[in-house]
Amino acid sequence: MTTFDKREDGFERKYALDEELTFKANARRNKLLGLWAAEKLGLTGEAAEDYAKATVRADFEEAGDNDVFRKIRTDFDAKGVEQSDHQIRRTMDELMQVAVEQVRSQA
Repeated sequence: MTTFDKREDGFERKYALDEELTFKANARRNKLLGLWAAEKLGLTGEAAEDYAKATVRADFEEAGDNDVFRKIRTDFDAKGVEQSDHQIRRTMDELMQVAVEQVRSQA
C-alpha cells in the first residue's frame, strides 16, 4: 500500500467516523428536544419518554431539521403552548451543542 493509499484510507475512516458522530448527535439532540417539549406540553414519566422517541422518529421524514421543528411547532400550537419559532430553533441549537459534547465524551 502506497503512502497515498494510506492517506486516502485514513480520510475515508475519518469521514465515516464524523458521519457516525453527527448522526448520534442529531439523535441525542432530538431526544433532548423531545424531553424539553414534553415538559412544556405537561407530559411526564413514560408519556414524556414516548414523546421524546416520537421526536427522534420525526427526524427521518425528510433531510434537515424542518421535520423535527414542524412536529414541535404543530404540537405546541395544538396544546396552546406559547413558544415562538425563534425560541424553538434557539433551543434546538443549544441542545445540539449539549448533544455534541455528550457524544464526544462517550466516544
